[in-house]
Amino acid sequence: MKRFVSLIETLSRLCGLASMLLIAASTLVVSHMVFMRYFLGASTIWQTEFVVYAMIASTFIGAPYVLLLKGHVSVDLLPNLLGGLGKRLLDVLAAVLSLAFCGLLGWSGWHYFYEALSKGWTTDTVWALPLWIPLLPLPLGVGILCLQYFAEIYKNWTGTGEIPA
Repeated sequence: MKRFVSLIETLSRLCGLASMLLIAASTLVVSHMVFMRYFLGASTIWQTEFVVYAMIASTFIGAPYVLLLKGHVSVDLLPNLLGGLGKRLLDVLAAVLSLAFCGLLGWSGWHYFYEALSKGWTTDTVWALPLWIPLLPLPLGVGILCLQYFAEIYKNWTGTGEIPA
C-alpha cells in the first residue's frame, strides 16, 4: 500500500507541474495576443479561448497536487479541539465525503467528455476546437484527485500522514 501511496503522490506532483506549465503557457499566449493586437493591429482568433480553457484545465489538473500539500481551504476549529484520534477520524470522514463528491463529478465529467468525443462536438467559435479537448481535464484531474483522496484516507487512517516537504 505504501508503494501505491508513493505512486499516487508522484502522479499528483506531475499534475502540479502540468498545471504550472499550463499557467505559463497562458501567460505567453496573453503576451502574444497583446503584441498582435496592439502593436501589429492584427486580430486574434484562438488566444482568448486557449487561455480560458488552459486556466480551467490547470485548476482541475492541479487539484491533486493542492490536496497533497494540504492546500485546500478547510475550517480546523473542531479538528484542533478534538486533537489526536478525533482529528484523524474527522479528517477521514471529510476525505470520504470529498471522495464521494469528486467521484460523482468525475463520472459525470467522463460522460460529458465521451459524448463530446463520440459526437464530434466543437466550440462555437472561429477556432472550432474539438470540445473533447477542453473537457478532458475534468475527468482526468478529478480522477487523479480521487486517487489522492484514497492515499490521504490511508495515511490518516494509519496515522502516517504528514505534510510533504
